[in-house]
Amino acid sequence: MVPIPAALMALSLLLLRLMIAAVFGTSGWSHLTHPAERAQSIGMSKGFTFFLGAAELAGALGVAFGVLPQWAAAGLILVMLGAIQKKIFVWHTGFWGKGSQGWHYDLMLAIMCLVVVATGGGRWVLLG
Repeated sequence: MVPIPAALMALSLLLLRLMIAAVFGTSGWSHLTHPAERAQSIGMSKGFTFFLGAAELAGALGVAFGVLPQWAAAGLILVMLGAIQKKIFVWHTGFWGKGSQGWHYDLMLAIMCLVVVATGGGRWVLLG
């Protein structure tokens, strides 16, 4: 096995964190700015949808900037577990789903967050 330079590892983890932040940040922002529409689409109350948006945005910012990234990623894992539960048991969506709306996407994001939890987010964090 070829050793991976520390700088490449740090860059890889930073890029992973930024990808997580892009997905959760845009989702959270959508929940916060359009709570009624988003609430209807996910089948939740407007208040819970607003809370969910705030949690996603806070988690995204924490992961992106490296401020308690393990805790932020753990919170985002909980959000994804809720989404997976809803897709499997309420909407009866398959792993792949229809039109790429399956729970594979949510599982992938949860595992990406798990990498941040396991690694601490890498060397380039502000407050670990």
